[in-house]
Amino acid sequence: MLTDSPKRYAIYSIIASIATLVLKFGAWAMTDSVGILSDATESIVNVTAAIMALTAITIAMRPADSDHAYGHGKAEYFSSGMEGILIIIAACAIAYASVERFFNPQPLGNLELGLGLALLSSVINFVTAKSMLGAAKRFDSITLEADAKHLLTDVWTSAGLVAGLAILIFIPQWHFLDPIIGCIMAVNIVFTGIGLLRRSISGLMDDALPDDELQAIAEAIRKHQGEEATFHELRTRKSGPERFIDFHLLVPGEMCVHDAHDLCEIIEKEIESVLSAVTVTIHVEPLECDSSYDDSGIKGTCDHCFEE
Repeated sequence: MLTDSPKRYAIYSIIASIATLVLKFGAWAMTDSVGILSDATESIVNVTAAIMALTAITIAMRPADSDHAYGHGKAEYFSSGMEGILIIIAACAIAYASVERFFNPQPLGNLELGLGLALLSSVINFVTAKSMLGAAKRFDSITLEADAKHLLTDVWTSAGLVAGLAILIFIPQWHFLDPIIGCIMAVNIVFTGIGLLRRSISGLMDDALPDDELQAIAEAIRKHQGEEATFHELRTRKSGPERFIDFHLLVPGEMCVHDAHDLCEIIEKEIESVLSAVTVTIHVEPLECDSSYDDSGIKGTCDHCFEE
């Protein structure tokens, strides 16, 4: 039996994606709807993305080694980035098929049964996505979050597709609705892909942690640094679920090494208590020395950058 880990939920995503793929292509075969075909085409992307997510999570969970001293967490950003690219490619294919069908409209058949299969696939995706979102928050995994949001996008587009095509059951002459719905879905899918790409690029470019987390770090340092000490050159980044934090702690020059070390230990534990999966590196410098403030090339934030 699988233990509770990100890999478990990635496997759930693969199973759900294959099930919905079969259902949606079955619905398309029954109806010959370009809207349902577009939905089914995205399911191919879902399966591919789910397999990529499992691969990335497996790599990211490997412990640090001599060649990857900071761990393998960035593998998750490659997965979510590739998923974003695949989503955009699928959207282009959907738009092309929709435009072609708009100029060559065709009557649809077996809509009731076909839409029923599409609706069943949406239920499967919705349950799986909600489970994955909870796991993504628990494990702080951008890969699970990206895959879950992709599935939820599929749920909403499928729901819109079913609602739109249901009109054709009562007014079959409105064939133009089918390609129009396909184009609308393509635009929506493109925005989802762009969003995933932006987040992946931010992670690969070592963007700083969010403002609320930076504020929590500053408060944790101030809580124990004392009135005579301060800090500067605070730098942060994230690699998968791991947060890396380093800064310079300026203490009175007469403080002995033992006391400075103990202070660093206390501050590290305080930061670990407010943020999960953190690695903290503290460089101690004498407060009175001018060279302590000369850190050319380092663009971190300082104590005064945070409001009390």
